[in-house]
Amino acid sequence: MNTQPTAITATNVSKTYRISHRSANRASEALVEFARHPFRRSASERFDALHALDFEIPQGEAVGIIGRNGAGKSTLLKLLTRITAPTTGRIELNGRVGSLLEVGTGFHPELTGRENIFLNGTLLGMRRREIVRRFDEIVEFAGVERFLDTQVKRYSSGMYVRLAFAVAAHLDTEILAIDEVLAVGDAEFQRKSLAKMRDAAADGRTVLYVSHQMQTVLNLCTSAMFLQAGELVFHGDVNSAMARYRESFDDHAAEQVEASRRPGTGELRARSVATEATFQVADTKTVQIEIGDNDAGGQPYFVSAHVNDANGVTLAQCDSRVHGVWLDPSQPQTLTLSIDDLWLRPGRYSVDVYLCRAGILDAWEGATTFEILPDLPYPEMASEEATAGGMVLTDFTYTVA
Repeated sequence: MNTQPTAITATNVSKTYRISHRSANRASEALVEFARHPFRRSASERFDALHALDFEIPQGEAVGIIGRNGAGKSTLLKLLTRITAPTTGRIELNGRVGSLLEVGTGFHPELTGRENIFLNGTLLGMRRREIVRRFDEIVEFAGVERFLDTQVKRYSSGMYVRLAFAVAAHLDTEILAIDEVLAVGDAEFQRKSLAKMRDAAADGRTVLYVSHQMQTVLNLCTSAMFLQAGELVFHGDVNSAMARYRESFDDHAAEQVEASRRPGTGELRARSVATEATFQVADTKTVQIEIGDNDAGGQPYFVSAHVNDANGVTLAQCDSRVHGVWLDPSQPQTLTLSIDDLWLRPGRYSVDVYLCRAGILDAWEGATTFEILPDLPYPEMASEEATAGGMVLTDFTYTVA
């Protein structure tokens, strides 16, 4: 029998948003519209971001929350941190919550870094002497000593995230919730932040971490929750959650073959995306993309193709804009993307294709897949640990003087 105290209990938790389709964008326009048509019902639809979630999280657990875009991960974190309330159900939190969810939230832009540290601590119910005791640790971790008395609206996004994370991680809260904003920081800061979250869990704090970086979830978390279309599909050990997450990619890719089911305005659609079934590690990877036309014409558009690993992590972005390639929408197009010197590790990869101009015209996720064969291009045989690190393989040499 598990006697570990429970940090979070969620019972039948749902979150529904009402999306209005009224044309008025400002309050003044809405008032004028109401005055003209007081009895007209506004056009709107209901969107279920989360549906009937039930779970318990023990104290001291580091929980990864994973799922595809739109699965409800960030919505769940906002409910658990009381930024918004559930439409139905009940959430019980045993302890104070420190959070870092989005760049731009949590601090008052007109206050200085110093003032915001004290403001955050006060909002968490801490006494001033408790904040003073942790103040030097927070400042040292964030590395913003020179800018403590500068308004945070003057901070770069990296400075802001470093200070916001330092405040959330060092103030005495029982629950720490982090959305994937750490990608804004540099590699050294990310390393420090992950180490701090591990220490927090080891000290008995509960850590909630939303991420698309599966390797980070594997390294940090002791359990995981997999969300799909607003439902909790799996809650348990990390490896099993990862397996369910990877399976969802095939299901999603099958749905995306039908162009009308894909995101985007639909003004243009990719007709087909194809590649070879297999490549060697050092091969040039090629992708053929066929795009339809738009009789009405319009502004030129660009193509962006993303190569993703089996966990959905984007390893390479191939955007036609960096080569000055813009396409005429009035003509059908056939493109060949050639990717040189991308030494992918053996395994399965997918390609997403996006057609864009001011907005997204077509977003075809999982448009095609390919396998990298397990024949390594290095001249010598070595144990697996010689190539186990890193997300990709590299063409390198050592020169002995």
